[in-house]
Amino acid sequence: ELEKLGLRDDVDLHVYEVPVEYQTVQRLIPALWKKHSPQLVVHVGVSGMATTVTLEKCGHNVGYKGLDNCRFCPGSQCCVEGGPECIDSVIDMDAVCRRVSELGLDVTVTISKDAGRYLCDFTYYTSLYQSRGRSAFVHVPPLGKPYSAEQLGRALQAIIEEMLDVLEHPEDKINCQHEH
Repeated sequence: ELEKLGLRDDVDLHVYEVPVEYQTVQRLIPALWKKHSPQLVVHVGVSGMATTVTLEKCGHNVGYKGLDNCRFCPGSQCCVEGGPECIDSVIDMDAVCRRVSELGLDVTVTISKDAGRYLCDFTYYTSLYQSRGRSAFVHVPPLGKPYSAEQLGRALQAIIEEMLDVLEHPEDKINCQHEH
């Protein structure tokens, strides 16, 4: 849906489907960063437990015990051996959440600090590590539970545009009052 809606004219949107496979993520995410050198990568994952559109603040390096679609799990149970335990996105997710919520899109947007220690979190951490924090992860509920494809597409469009705005205008965050 987001591909149909697009983003603002100065944004070059590339959409990739990332398989639910640890080894593919470890190869593909760095390759995509190298190929495109983007200002920002926004990953989107479906969570059967989600009832809101959820902005993930950080990715975690350790605790990966679940088997992927190839029935594989990293022996080290981590993304990057020797990497920091947690990497925060450089994007102020609280500001993005607040700004998108004020748009009145009939979609509830929330914040999380735990993307789940499965492939979503693994992908997010891998991208955060590769990008020095210039990544984001958005969890969405399954289609129709409760949002339509159009509602999710419009929400993602607004979220990504707000993320880019926050990245491009960091001086707007000087008076930020939330805890870091």
